[in-house]
Amino acid sequence: MPIDLVNSIASWFLKKRFHQIELFLKYPNEVQNELLLNLIDTAKDTQIGKKYDFASIENYETFAERIPVSTYEDYQDIIERSRNGETNIFWPTPIKWFAKSSGTTNAKSKFIPVSMESLEDCHYAAGKDLLCMYLNNNENSQLFTGKSLRLGGSKELYRENGTVFGDLSAILIDNMPLWAEFSSTPSSKVSLMSDWEYKMQAIVDETRNENVTSLTGVPSWMLVLLNNVLETSGKHNLFDIWPNLEVYFHGGVSFTPYKDQYKKILPKSDFKYYEIYNASEGFFAIQDQNNSSELLLMLDYGIFYEFIPMDTYGTSEQKVIPLSDVKVNKNYAVIITTNAGLWRYKIGDTVRFTSINPYRIKVSGRTKHHINVFGEELIIENAEEALKKVCKKTNAEIVDYTAAPIFMKGKEKGAHEWIIEFKIPPNDIDYFNELFDNALKALNSDYEAKRYNNITLNKPAIHIGRKNLFYDWLKQNNKLGGQHKVPRLSNTRDYIDELLKLNF
Repeated sequence: MPIDLVNSIASWFLKKRFHQIELFLKYPNEVQNELLLNLIDTAKDTQIGKKYDFASIENYETFAERIPVSTYEDYQDIIERSRNGETNIFWPTPIKWFAKSSGTTNAKSKFIPVSMESLEDCHYAAGKDLLCMYLNNNENSQLFTGKSLRLGGSKELYRENGTVFGDLSAILIDNMPLWAEFSSTPSSKVSLMSDWEYKMQAIVDETRNENVTSLTGVPSWMLVLLNNVLETSGKHNLFDIWPNLEVYFHGGVSFTPYKDQYKKILPKSDFKYYEIYNASEGFFAIQDQNNSSELLLMLDYGIFYEFIPMDTYGTSEQKVIPLSDVKVNKNYAVIITTNAGLWRYKIGDTVRFTSINPYRIKVSGRTKHHINVFGEELIIENAEEALKKVCKKTNAEIVDYTAAPIFMKGKEKGAHEWIIEFKIPPNDIDYFNELFDNALKALNSDYEAKRYNNITLNKPAIHIGRKNLFYDWLKQNNKLGGQHKVPRLSNTRDYIDELLKLNF
């Protein structure tokens, strides 16, 4: 079959899905409520279903009154039982796969259940929807005339007691539909290699002679790969290697610190960037417009959403609200109920709604990855935006960074301590620090108040990280790979003290 015909058929098939998307755009809260009642009915005969008498729950209010909000720690024991082969605990169909969570560099691992329903109706459905939206917005796309270069995790799958665990990306690749396998590079064999450094060169060797039309992966690790491709080929930009490259689908970490670096190696003005928001627990949102920084919350993937306003999070006034009650520009912690048996589960992410008709969001950070030791409420979104502005003014480029508090001692004020590894450092780090401090004040009124006349906080302390500092730290912690992320902000000094010891 001619490639152009394949491209046309695929485009037509994917665009048909747009009519279903229009349903939840028009009736978002009705779709969510119906989905919740379906999840409850499906699981009414499970152990959790009987414990909370799912059979008698007829509306959201009863569901919210009866079932407590939970964390991974609350689920850990029953997840371990499920991993040992016990069934019908929190979901009626057998759970064969568990995504080993690597969202942070903590040594403690989480094993997130992945049901057949969540695999098909959430993760794979989202992959198709991402393509659907992109093709709907770009009528002349030739995406399917070539292949997608995917960069997933570097861990292999492990089998025990009849169940399988590993990186979510490895689970997805292992179960990938034929159409996706046919249109992807590198091969599954290379994608699932466990040695990250060896795998990186294998990907370069296998993909640089392919007709790559799209890229998919976490920005930090993808940038490492693409720079390796350029170095190996001796070319200056990626279009000299892949002339038909048209879009980069990215997620996992904020794109803000990396955007300018990507523009240098992808210099065409019409090259597209599409952001996604997914995790081991599910696929949540997709950029649905060209040149947008907002993500459409996907409401028909078997995930029911609730939210906790961050201004009361963790306090006695904490309140959980449904999607219908959210407001624009407020910061919320995300609670999910899923078709893999997670019930009112805190995923640890925070989002901010940019629109409620339709429901569009920006990922603003993590409930744990912020600094609020002095009442400053500094979130990742603030840090990313401030760094972006200052890098532009000083012609600097950042590889990675992390920050932590300097705690008060006696009469000494507190401060924030940063380690930033630069690809291109600023000429004057003191001037960079001054601009950065002022940018944070402009973006965050709580930070500004604590910095006023140095009442509570002194100006930030910034260390320039040596070359490959964060790479070496991740390697030391056995965390190399496409799914691992450097924790940006922390209320403790655990990460930064380790990094300072390595920074010589």
